[in-house]
Amino acid sequence: MIKFSIRGENIEVTDAIRNYVESKLAKIEKYFVEDNEIDTRVNLKVYREKTAKVEVTIHLDSVTLRAEDVSQDMYGSIDLVVDKIERQIRKNKTKIAKKHREKIPTGHVFTSEFEAEEVEEVPEIKIVRTKNLTLKPMSVEEARLQMELLGHDFFIYTDAENNETNVLYRREDGNLGLIEAK
Repeated sequence: MIKFSIRGENIEVTDAIRNYVESKLAKIEKYFVEDNEIDTRVNLKVYREKTAKVEVTIHLDSVTLRAEDVSQDMYGSIDLVVDKIERQIRKNKTKIAKKHREKIPTGHVFTSEFEAEEVEEVPEIKIVRTKNLTLKPMSVEEARLQMELLGHDFFIYTDAENNETNVLYRREDGNLGLIEAK
């Protein structure tokens, strides 16, 4: 059963929008065991330039699925986000099936979260390079400069103030994100 939490920023979540979101996300229910409650959070945003952003986050026991889409049409963004979430669920199920292939009949997945279902074959991903690094204490601004100098999309460093390991990364929108490990 899906438990919805739908909220809007700069938009009133009308019954029509709420029903559309719930009906579209109801199609992912087939991937889960009936007695599991699926905590689904939907955030709808409208910006000044008339763009709509839809974010969907699904918390499961062992994994969190998240997708977002930005477009000129709220309903179109909802459709695209549901498709992205559905692809993530299928991909996750395929990984689980591959892990447990010796124990489970070929082509089926059985977990506490997912029902049995045929899965598609996914090519194996290999680690082709390992890199060792020494983390140097620095400020966020120094880390940003280092990241840009190296031409990377992310940079790992030790925060000079609290001695914690942080990851600075470039987001799809061109801005930066910061992950602070605790």
